[in-house]
Amino acid sequence: MTTDPRVDAYIAKAQPFARPILEHVRRRVHAAAPEAEETLKWSHPTFTVDGKILLGMAAFKAHAVINFWRGQELRGDDAKRDAMGQFGKLISIDDLPTDKEFDALIRQGAELVKTAPAPRKTKHAPRPAPAMHPEFAAALAEAPNAKAVLDSFPPSARRDYLEWIDEAKQDATRAKRIATAVEWLGEGKRRHWKYQNC
Repeated sequence: MTTDPRVDAYIAKAQPFARPILEHVRRRVHAAAPEAEETLKWSHPTFTVDGKILLGMAAFKAHAVINFWRGQELRGDDAKRDAMGQFGKLISIDDLPTDKEFDALIRQGAELVKTAPAPRKTKHAPRPAPAMHPEFAAALAEAPNAKAVLDSFPPSARRDYLEWIDEAKQDATRAKRIATAVEWLGEGKRRHWKYQNC
């Protein structure tokens, strides 16, 4: 069993209600996955296997939480999605699963960490480019240099201008934004040019 004195210090500083929870989780992890090592990640006690995160725990003023790194794979729909960690807000050891259930989850989690590649996040298709407002298109037709600059920008920079103009609720506001956009584009500036060198 590899322990970390920083975890001891963390538990000692936790609220009195949380200490037994954290100590219990620590004991169960080392009993079920003796190869697990302790460390701090994001300033909270974390258990790793082969350098990969198995689970973390944290204590707050009124509750504690446990979060398996691969919790969704381990617990599926049983994982509480609307609360912190897969077991919700813990205020006593009674809020934890039984030792047998918890040990099984820890062993399964350790096995996942060791053998299964992390699931890939689903890539979403890029958002379609917003349509150019006809008044902006007409203004750019009269300022070919500004149009060329807009066309040379990456999609996100073009989107910044198109959405800014499209979001105007009043005609006067839109006309003012179009005039400003044509001016800035004529100078080769992106929509948020004021903040680029901050």
